[in-house]
Amino acid sequence: MSNYKFPILFLIVFVLGISNIFAQTVKGDVNRPVLSLDDQRKFDYYFYNAMNSKSIEKYGATYDFLQYCMKIDSTNASVLFELGNFFNSIQNKDQAYAYYQRAVGYDSDNFYYNMALASALAERQDYKDAASVYQKLINQNPLKIELYMYLSEVYRLDGDLLNSIQALNDLERTMGMNEKITIQKFKLYSALNDKKKAYAEVQKYIDKYPDDIRYYILLANLYLQEGKNKEAYASLSKAKSIDPEDPYLITSMANYYQTVGDQPKAEAELRAALFSSKTDIDTKIGILSQYIGILQQGQQDLEPAYLLLDSLMVEHPQEAKFNLLYGNLLMLQDRKKEANFQYRVYAESDPTNPVGWEQLLQSTDVDSIDALIDVCKSAIVYLPEEPLFYFYLSVGQYQKKEFKEALKTLEDGIVFAQDNPRLLSEFYGQKGSIYYELKQQDSAFVEFDQSLKYNPQNLGVLNNYSYYLSLAHKDLDRAENMSSITIKAEPTNPTYLDTYGWILFMQGAYTTAKIYLENAVKYSEEKEKEISAEVLEHYGDVLYMMDDKENAVIYWERAKEKGSESKTLDQKIKTKTFIAPNSLK
Repeated sequence: MSNYKFPILFLIVFVLGISNIFAQTVKGDVNRPVLSLDDQRKFDYYFYNAMNSKSIEKYGATYDFLQYCMKIDSTNASVLFELGNFFNSIQNKDQAYAYYQRAVGYDSDNFYYNMALASALAERQDYKDAASVYQKLINQNPLKIELYMYLSEVYRLDGDLLNSIQALNDLERTMGMNEKITIQKFKLYSALNDKKKAYAEVQKYIDKYPDDIRYYILLANLYLQEGKNKEAYASLSKAKSIDPEDPYLITSMANYYQTVGDQPKAEAELRAALFSSKTDIDTKIGILSQYIGILQQGQQDLEPAYLLLDSLMVEHPQEAKFNLLYGNLLMLQDRKKEANFQYRVYAESDPTNPVGWEQLLQSTDVDSIDALIDVCKSAIVYLPEEPLFYFYLSVGQYQKKEFKEALKTLEDGIVFAQDNPRLLSEFYGQKGSIYYELKQQDSAFVEFDQSLKYNPQNLGVLNNYSYYLSLAHKDLDRAENMSSITIKAEPTNPTYLDTYGWILFMQGAYTTAKIYLENAVKYSEEKEKEISAEVLEHYGDVLYMMDDKENAVIYWERAKEKGSESKTLDQKIKTKTFIAPNSLK
């Protein structure tokens, strides 16, 4: 996801400030203008403010200051790079690429500019050009191991598998043997149909660690994937001679028999361990869990796992851990209703264990508020000091608009959350939302402040708090700062984009606001397939301010069709004029 992707760069730029500019000037690029002393001072001032705004995550101001810099010197690589980062953060990949390309053009040896350009080239599927950039960086920085991985990957994506392997070979010479590299080389050799070299990659680990069962099992599983069943069996037999009771070996043997079509032997292999009196319950659950994982990975039918679980539940009727595993298996197939039953059996068999109640919550239909409330109330009876259930009970009550009851539930539960800062943050955030619904704005803001003390990165609270501040025309700079954190974390979230764009709108930064509100519309339609009336109205507002009045009215009308509750919308449509909101929504 593409918020600002370069945290290392950010620290360097922030610490060095405008020194990048001066360093660039010293290079004496022939195509760059020589600034007058006055222009240089203005440029330095604007760039410093741009970086300062970026450091406090005020991206709207960052963009505006960078634009001032561009008017003074449109050839400065530092400015071009930062503009590339900005457009990359809002998913405008074409613009980002154009700026990165220009930045490298004016400062061809800068590591971070080249990294950004290579990433942009790869996203554009210009793999050969991306490979050239990565190779240049490797020549300059031979000890940076991530460069070899990037180079190998772009070669692979371009279909140049030999060079992809060569990049990994170069990496191995730099960092030594590594299992992940070996697996990747095995896949590449297999794609080239060079099986001998593919298996030799794994064999070198067996040669080096002959008593490590993992590599024999790994080799066997790779043989199975290639249909080399005899070789797979030989490798598994060798593993069995080392440790016949290894749970992963047992599941791999079962997988082998299932692959060769011998289901009875597959089940016999598992049953020997699962129904042995020497095998404890937790080990049985571990074996079966691994077997389910193998079936999943191979996209095989899960029916054999269901049959084994049924037998185990008959064998151990009082052992509700199998109900929990059964519920987990059902959840893998999105069979929530059936899973919910199994979780309830587990929860009621061991009611002081929070796991069962938590799984019950997870499998409860999101539209069934009453069921959610019922689970939470039952859990609180047995676990009166578990704060999570108070929190979700308040969520259910909030959804039913039982605000006073929800507030009391939070007050009852918050005393048990004192050693969990993140959960405390959720409690205070939920209290803030309730107070806001009760028209107690000042109390709401106090609770939001308290929430952010415990978790400054609580995105839901940051979004709601900043939006409510904008509606109240209060602390817009702080609102922008809070909202910018949310879009940095989730740059394609339509709700967060709408909030940030609206705050910029309220600040009068219409050009930048339009970028974010336009993306809010775009991602609402792409991701959610449903767009809110609020997003449409806000976009209409910014279009009006950008002197696109005809389209502004179109979006206002679309907002009305969506059932907007805006108190000014009808008047805006009727008069074809923007009317500022004059009351809380």
